[in-house]
Amino acid sequence: MIEVKRLFDKKDSFLLIAGPCAIESEEMAYEIANKISKITERLKLNFVFKGSFKKANRSKIDSFTGIGDEKALKIINKIGKDFSILTTTDIHEVKDVALAAKYVDILQIPAFLARQTDLIVAASKTSKIVNIKKGQFMSPSSMKFAVDKVKDSGNNNVLITERGNMFGYQDLVVDFRGIPTMRNYAPVILDVTHSLQQPNQISGVTGGKPELIETIAKAGIATGVDGLFIETHPSPKTAKSDGDNMLPINELENLLINLLKLKSAIS
Repeated sequence: MIEVKRLFDKKDSFLLIAGPCAIESEEMAYEIANKISKITERLKLNFVFKGSFKKANRSKIDSFTGIGDEKALKIINKIGKDFSILTTTDIHEVKDVALAAKYVDILQIPAFLARQTDLIVAASKTSKIVNIKKGQFMSPSSMKFAVDKVKDSGNNNVLITERGNMFGYQDLVVDFRGIPTMRNYAPVILDVTHSLQQPNQISGVTGGKPELIETIAKAGIATGVDGLFIETHPSPKTAKSDGDNMLPINELENLLINLLKLKSAIS
């Protein structure tokens, strides 16, 4: 069993959870994992590769949902072994838990499902690290009860990921006052790219403001987050999911260098 403290064993650093929104192909996933692994090794950052094995939460029925559940999970698992890194994916139903747990180290509970007791309990009982994304409709203090569901199931390895709150119908805003509140319950990760989503667009495709990625990430570091979650892609404009809020991978290293400088300055 991997303990959550392993993720934060590098002094004056932060955890990076990063990868594509969805696994589109083995070639694409490997390209991204290879580039991030090299960057994080140079910068001495702990890195968890993230990729969704399927996209269950889509606005339109014809939106891309995946390349096949087990096929995608096997790609994620192979990346973890080949690069000697930890991996994570999101789960959506109780039946996903056992399947995903065979292939990844961290089980992610999507924000829309942060109150789904059966799903959280099932994930907790695998003894995997459970990362609960805060619902867009939930207060920071309400995340205590989500964390308690994990711990009361006999698993103390839990993370909280902040990803903004709904602001009207088509925007999100991050309330950074919630970071210290949630750190009382578990280590807190800031999902930088999803915090910049503009959901519920008339087109049925989620928009975003990727030009603010560095701004939100710096604010997160300044307010004491334990890690950052960043979706990245070689060509966000051609990505099959969430391209409008992903970071081009060729911009990742400079961003992380600037964030490490900020982290050092305020430590």
